[in-house]
Amino acid sequence: MRKNILILSGSPRKGGNSDLLCEQFLAGAIAAGHNGEKIFLQDKELHYCIACDACRSQGLCWQKDDMAAILEKIIAADVLVLASPVYFYTIDAQMKTLIDRCVARYTEIVNKELYYIITAADTSLARMERTVECFRGFADCLDGAVEKGVVYGVGAWKSGDIRQTAAFQAAWDMGKNI
Repeated sequence: MRKNILILSGSPRKGGNSDLLCEQFLAGAIAAGHNGEKIFLQDKELHYCIACDACRSQGLCWQKDDMAAILEKIIAADVLVLASPVYFYTIDAQMKTLIDRCVARYTEIVNKELYYIITAADTSLARMERTVECFRGFADCLDGAVEKGVVYGVGAWKSGDIRQTAAFQAAWDMGKNI
């Protein structure tokens, strides 16, 4: 069955390590016959949630930025891939801002298959679990969300280092095997 895949790249650098893994995942998914799109969050205008509750009382967020269009795509997708570099053992600001802004319509983000991609210079998988738990906390708020896989892109400091790791192939394989 052909699935609609939405990849949310939280990398602040186009062509950075986590963004490269997003590209690999997407290439694998397309090779398997799925539809896919990658959104590079750094290119989007995303304002912080200010907890005004307008989305709850009025049904939508009052902020005029790119989040409304991104939320439509999130809701329509069958598969969500959330990708972030690891900063101080958590997700980066771009990804956290996106997750927080989902509050406006999170009850409509249902029955999603979720994949996570993280990259870090550190090589300790145990320490990477702190970052994955941020994604899992978001998923716990989504009805019917099922975690399907994690790509741990560890041992990559400089942009492009990820190409020399097992994660580079793992991302392609994971996309191919959705």
